[in-house]
Amino acid sequence: MPTHAFEIHHVVTDDSGDAIEILTSLSSLSATKVKQAMQKGCVWLTSGKKTSRLRRASRNLKSGQELHMYFNEDILSQQAAAASLIKDCGDYSVWYKPYGMLSQGSKWSDHTTLTRYVEQQLMPQRPCFLVHRLDRATSGLMVVAHTKHAVRALTSAFENRQTGKCYHAIVCGDASALTEHCIENELDGKNAISVIRCLGFNPALNRSKVEVVIRTGRKHQIRRHLLQLGLPIAGDRLYSSPEDGWLEAEDLQLCSVYLAFPDPQNKAMQEFYLPKQWDLSL
Repeated sequence: MPTHAFEIHHVVTDDSGDAIEILTSLSSLSATKVKQAMQKGCVWLTSGKKTSRLRRASRNLKSGQELHMYFNEDILSQQAAAASLIKDCGDYSVWYKPYGMLSQGSKWSDHTTLTRYVEQQLMPQRPCFLVHRLDRATSGLMVVAHTKHAVRALTSAFENRQTGKCYHAIVCGDASALTEHCIENELDGKNAISVIRCLGFNPALNRSKVEVVIRTGRKHQIRRHLLQLGLPIAGDRLYSSPEDGWLEAEDLQLCSVYLAFPDPQNKAMQEFYLPKQWDLSL
């Protein structure tokens, strides 16, 4: 069986079943490699109607359970820079997510996600629940919930637009004419509103730094609205190319610099600003 990418779905027939032994025999992977894969979140166990990640190699399996492995060597070899804690508020915490870190995982792994990183690093350890997302290529502020009450309250706040969000972007072109420009072009047939303000222009590079406040949350809204204005974001491989004035090696120059939301307990509005060390510069 090829080891580059494959799936295994196995029904356990023995109450003393051993996950490592089973997956080793079915995949031809070494026991060490299977253990590493388990830690990275690509092994799942179904018990009745519940399916969850299996990380503990020593867990005894029971007859009738289903063991699943989603192995992809390319995905499991990926790495991400460390996130940084902005503030620990007990039932939620606010973090700086770097470029390349995912907001959430998939069946193939979760080892490069913010939630998994927080689970492993935050002390005291707590459950971690995602309430909003940033693209893998977007850096900046994110909040992670640690209780079910906080999950409900924060998710409701994001869904009902009771939050504040502001981004900085480095774009190709002169945006100096944009002092407080509101763009309301629909995206995918839905209303989309972005307010854009130029923070500076570097004529030598023909680049501008802009501030974007979004009133709606459509897919890739900031990237698409800026492109419609003729201002592609540097490093945007989805909607732009190096021919627009950025280097092939550049990361996406888009960062969440401000986040506000009501506290899950007392409803007081909490505001968080990204430290300057992580902000974008011309």
